[in-house]
Amino acid sequence: MRAPATLPPTGLPGLVPEFSRLVEVPETSLAPGGSTLALTRTWHLLDNGPELLSHGRPILGTVLCVHGNPTWSYLWRDLVAQATDAAASAVGAAAGPAARGAWRVIAVDQLDMGFSERTGIARPLARRVRDLADLTDALGLEGPVVTFGHDWGGSISLGWAVDHPELLAGVMLLNTAVHQPAEFAVPAPLRLALRRSVLGTATVATPAFLATTLALAHPSLGADVKAAYAAPYRSAARRGGIGAFVADIPVALTHESRPELDRIAEALRNLTVPALMLWGPRDPIFSDRYLDDLVDRLPHADVHRFEGSGHLVMEDSPYAPMALGWLAARVSPGAGAAVDAVVTGSAASAAAIDPATIAYRPLWHFLDELQGSDETALVDMNPLTGSGPRVVTWRLLSRRVRQIAVGLVSIGVKPGDRVSLLVPPGADLTAVLYACVRIGAIVVVADAGLGLRGLTRAVRGARPDHVIGAAPGLAAARALGWPGQKIATARFPAAIARTLGVKHTLASLIALGRATGAVLPPEPAPTDVAAVLFTSGSTGPAKGVVYTHDQLSKVGYALFAQYGVGRGTGLVAGFAPFALLGPALGARSVTPDMDVTSPKTLTATAVAAAVAAIDATVVFLSPAALANVVATADALTAADHTALAGVQSFLSAGAPVSEPLLAAAAQLMPGATAHTPYGMTEGLLMADITLEGIRAAAPASGSATTMTDAAPGSVAGAGGVCVGTATATTRIRISALDAAGLAVGELSETPGVTGEIVVSAPHVKDHYDRLWSTDAASKRGSLTGERWHRTGDVGHLDAAGRLWVEGRMQHLIVTADGVVTPVGPEQRVESVAAVARAAVVGVGPAGTQHLVAVVETVVAARRVALAEPELADAVRASVAADGGPSLAAVLVVPRLPTDIRHNSKIDRSALSRWAGGVLAGGRMRQP
Repeated sequence: MRAPATLPPTGLPGLVPEFSRLVEVPETSLAPGGSTLALTRTWHLLDNGPELLSHGRPILGTVLCVHGNPTWSYLWRDLVAQATDAAASAVGAAAGPAARGAWRVIAVDQLDMGFSERTGIARPLARRVRDLADLTDALGLEGPVVTFGHDWGGSISLGWAVDHPELLAGVMLLNTAVHQPAEFAVPAPLRLALRRSVLGTATVATPAFLATTLALAHPSLGADVKAAYAAPYRSAARRGGIGAFVADIPVALTHESRPELDRIAEALRNLTVPALMLWGPRDPIFSDRYLDDLVDRLPHADVHRFEGSGHLVMEDSPYAPMALGWLAARVSPGAGAAVDAVVTGSAASAAAIDPATIAYRPLWHFLDELQGSDETALVDMNPLTGSGPRVVTWRLLSRRVRQIAVGLVSIGVKPGDRVSLLVPPGADLTAVLYACVRIGAIVVVADAGLGLRGLTRAVRGARPDHVIGAAPGLAAARALGWPGQKIATARFPAAIARTLGVKHTLASLIALGRATGAVLPPEPAPTDVAAVLFTSGSTGPAKGVVYTHDQLSKVGYALFAQYGVGRGTGLVAGFAPFALLGPALGARSVTPDMDVTSPKTLTATAVAAAVAAIDATVVFLSPAALANVVATADALTAADHTALAGVQSFLSAGAPVSEPLLAAAAQLMPGATAHTPYGMTEGLLMADITLEGIRAAAPASGSATTMTDAAPGSVAGAGGVCVGTATATTRIRISALDAAGLAVGELSETPGVTGEIVVSAPHVKDHYDRLWSTDAASKRGSLTGERWHRTGDVGHLDAAGRLWVEGRMQHLIVTADGVVTPVGPEQRVESVAAVARAAVVGVGPAGTQHLVAVVETVVAARRVALAEPELADAVRASVAADGGPSLAAVLVVPRLPTDIRHNSKIDRSALSRWAGGVLAGGRMRQP
């Protein structure tokens, strides 16, 4: 039955009505000669071309997107929107060709599907391929064109691709197939649907086939998204194309469409254009066997599997930014140099991605997109109520954020106001933080691990206009005179509220948000300041690191690009910043039950409970927390082990992590890849290495450069901790040291040169807050205007491009014979059987310093003392081996002092002063 094409109804979640258009297309006959009939067909499609032109962006090419069954162009909404957003945000960018241009995205509704015309006649595969060609002819489409197909649309798009080599620049695929391997049976769901007794009823007479397909999402789609997919198929008359698509699957060799499918499948072997396959391995229809077949036909293709995703991979995973990043790296003008720079393994996109190709996505994006979803957004394992885990859905989180945001506006919080958050990690902190950033307020986050003195310094230095806190933070704020209007997370008796200076509570803000008609202010601009995050204070007073909205958005992208953390990921974060980023990534997140001021309080059972609470696939823990998790593993139950076995990646960062510790943790999470990222508050993800990478790098770790053969940039103590290679959006360089230990060398990738580690990435901080001199000293420019951040860490790159961290610049030891970095000698000391941990520091004036080793022994010492001769000799010999530096003394302590935040970083500066005092005749007391 014929029916005209229409435009989709407005209000479908995520669909921009302005992208919809109807196109009249003359239909070409399939008979020899291909004459055009008098008949025309009307197609509905999404097209961002006019929007790109309105931004004045040159069009680099067209991505031609073809849906499968029983979907429609709605499945490409994220790609259309993000390609458009990237173009808009790149206005004025002085970058490469990919930044100056943009990709047009055309997503079609195939005839008899979506909101395109119902033709009332059979349209087998060959007809579908010709239909698509008719459309592109009518549009006057010019190259370069990259096709992008899913499901049966994959075969159709590939048919167009092999027929248009003069226009084709690349192919991209989501789960699809072009061939049924003879050794495997047709997937059971399709066998069932193809039965004559089932086909008509399941696909046309009822919406069963559609409902079954939509149920394949992981996690489940929200009701509003399901309704959007079903919008074109409300009646049996509108579902004829669904049944026809199923009937057109050429299972039998004699099927009408079999010759066309075979033609396309074999022609793929001759395609040499770049290819990308983004795959959901949980697909019960197009499993990995079909991926293997496609890779066999396109062996040069780039492949990324989204673990945990299935048939609706575009709903399960953030495929769109990956696709756009791939276009920039592989297909866009100037992309040839990036062909060999694709990150493999767990990384999700090309290395050194051009920042201008990364679409800006505000932190509250998923709160808007999923505001009608009852999927879990976060779980609070230790709520202040003490009533057990608290599950918060996207619907509730989105509503709470908006209510609090309106309430904040009602009490006078304005864009640009600073709001200090003194709230423990959990649901309240998440809701407050997102409410603040949505209205353009600047959140100030100082970790309670700074201690009262450090916290006071941070809060006062940031000069907040408002303070939102729980009871401990508000009591400290009152006692120490911290500035700002006080807002409590809980209700207090009137007398206590007056004493603490509390004017409002979260409950009162929520009530205002429900009752008031206040309108939220316009969204802040990407360049507006979003947050001031304080460093750990482990190497000096904590610094406020300023991030814009765009830079925080890029932090999320960096996590996605490197680890695939995004829509559908379950994230256990034993490190608060990553828990707070969960909603921005569309991930389910949970902070395990622990005292956030003491990472060592985290137990294995608490991690297992957190994993089970959200079916987590990614776990992030600090090294100190990870150590205690391993230490308490005996308490795990069989159910705990089952939960941990589902983890796919675990990360530990914040300080060096030893191979034995990672290996022990890997035994608890046997299905996970172990990572230890390298980063800092100024750039949370700069480099990454896996457990396997650490083991592969181990033979090089013992190398040391002697002072007698030192070349420029070489120092004693080389070796250090291998932290891997640069992440997908990062570049790393070294500025060589001079004889005084100053990083004065040009930025270089030369292997074996020790110097300050300098990084560049779109998610590096904007500046330090109110520390102009410190900020100016932290920056290095380049001829291209690229922003480089001086990390303050010292290290070198090896011949394989791996970064080795040798310590901190401020911990360099400058002796009469040259510069010594501390980590290499410390590793040698720790190789002595009796030594548990060590720190090597310099004593005396720079330029004439002497090396001193301060050690914890395996059998803990009861008091501070000079090492016994046997131990001292072994320690000295370990450091001096192969021409290493000499030690002036070896001191034994009951425990080495560490920072509060990570319980793992040794304050070598304080230890140096202490050791100098002890050796000068001072008291032998614990440092």
